[in-house]
Amino acid sequence: MTAQQHAAMESMIDWLADERELGRKPSKIEIAGEFDLHEMHYYIFKYKKTMLGKWLLGVCGGYESPSDTEHCGHIFSEMQLYDPATAEQEAIAMVEMIREYWMKQAAAIEAEQAPNDDTKPEGDSSGIFNGFVLLNSPECDLDQVKKNLLQDWNISCSTEDGEDQNAGEEKEGILVFEVDGFTLAVSFVDAPIPDGEAEHNAQANYLWPEAAEVVKTHVAQIILAVFTRSGSPLDSGRLYTKLAASCLKLPNAIGIYMSGTVFQPQLFLELAEIMKPDDSFPLLNLVHFGLVRSENGISGYTYGLKSFGKDEIEVLDSQAAPAELRDFLIDIAGYVVEQNVTLRDGETIGFSAEQKLPITRSEGVYVEGESLKIGF
Repeated sequence: MTAQQHAAMESMIDWLADERELGRKPSKIEIAGEFDLHEMHYYIFKYKKTMLGKWLLGVCGGYESPSDTEHCGHIFSEMQLYDPATAEQEAIAMVEMIREYWMKQAAAIEAEQAPNDDTKPEGDSSGIFNGFVLLNSPECDLDQVKKNLLQDWNISCSTEDGEDQNAGEEKEGILVFEVDGFTLAVSFVDAPIPDGEAEHNAQANYLWPEAAEVVKTHVAQIILAVFTRSGSPLDSGRLYTKLAASCLKLPNAIGIYMSGTVFQPQLFLELAEIMKPDDSFPLLNLVHFGLVRSENGISGYTYGLKSFGKDEIEVLDSQAAPAELRDFLIDIAGYVVEQNVTLRDGETIGFSAEQKLPITRSEGVYVEGESLKIGF
């Protein structure tokens, strides 16, 4: 292993060990490949959270010469499954997504540390939204996506100098541009999501009983991402919803895998329309409200609040009707996100002076990491 490879591996391990990312050193990690992009050298990593876990994908680099041991800051992992057939293309997409962000990092940190900045997001993950548009044919019409963005949302896919994205970037299946300080990225991958992951998680969408069967027909995907470190996560979420809706209007788009499940295209598009009259917030496009029947009642959970820098919420073994529990979770999540409220362990919450529902924070039952449990 060269000095540069060793340095890249140590950097990847340290990044993953951060409490805002994996939270610990990976159980196993290997260099799985390398590539050159924008006259810089990059390393592809595959790693495991646990010894028996699946391989996940990471990238580290931005080395200008073979003797460099300091990368330029392009280190990232969305903790998606590692697939050797698509690893390089997905790694390139991640680099493209974070390239402009790192050039603005100093300004973003300064903004986040401003004492009177009421709009700064909580936590390092807030304002980052990503997902996978599933396609039933191996093609991606980026020109049509750009037309949809412009016609439906008045969003122009232009670079910093005002010029439209060139054909070379479209040929590679990658589109990266900025809108009001937010970075938006689209990356076409000519391969399905591996190991039946999307099909399995599609079963969580009780609003779309045929989801798993439909998802089985996907053969390719579009990776979407929108992120900011200095803007509002609500505005980031709105832009992500507009980008996703523009991709879901493609004739071969059959669903979008995000927030722990797969959303039906038509419903996603209908829900996105609420932004058009008065820029209402599209909560139901960004957060999945799961319901699970148990022996002692019904449980519910949110999946997607972490993108706003908030803890996921769970209600366990409730005696409420499923629709009532779902409405309660939607009301609580909307209050937390749109009013930028932080719920804390030991507090209570209610929608009337008499209602005082206890809040506890502990290891999640239906979500990863810790969650807030509300007695309802």
